[in-house]
Amino acid sequence: MLQEILDDLGHPTWLPISVIAARLFLATLLGAIVGLEREWRNHPAGLRTHILVALAAASFAIIGIEIVHTSQFEADAARQDPLRLIEAVTAGVAFLAAGTIIIARGRVKGLTTGAGMWLAGAIGLAAGLGFWQIAALATALALLVLGLLHPLEKALTSDREDRSDPD
Repeated sequence: MLQEILDDLGHPTWLPISVIAARLFLATLLGAIVGLEREWRNHPAGLRTHILVALAAASFAIIGIEIVHTSQFEADAARQDPLRLIEAVTAGVAFLAAGTIIIARGRVKGLTTGAGMWLAGAIGLAAGLGFWQIAALATALALLVLGLLHPLEKALTSDREDRSDPD
């Protein structure tokens, strides 16, 4: 019995462990890039949160791949619908992201942070499923949106407040 347990600890994976490690590292790195921008702006969900969301999503994606190829499930007994995996990760991340959104003094806060967490989940799924280019491009576009559009948004907001101020 002990030997069976020890043998199971070394259960072989369908994907080479180097590929798994690279995908998880990529999800961690790209999640960190998005999280750094949030951290820099001193938002509640920052570096560690975005890393964990991307890493968790990548882990779920890899586990989904491994489940399909494991001998524990027969071909007819277990069928994986890839959309169910995406739906499950999306629902979990949406639950976390919703917790970052608050209404204070009649203003909604945390929407961008929540959207960033949702994106970190998508980046993690892409990295975990091996779609490196999609993960990297989504990260680059997130940085453009978060970094370049922030000053424009501030300028538009202050201009709007100046026009509505009766003084």
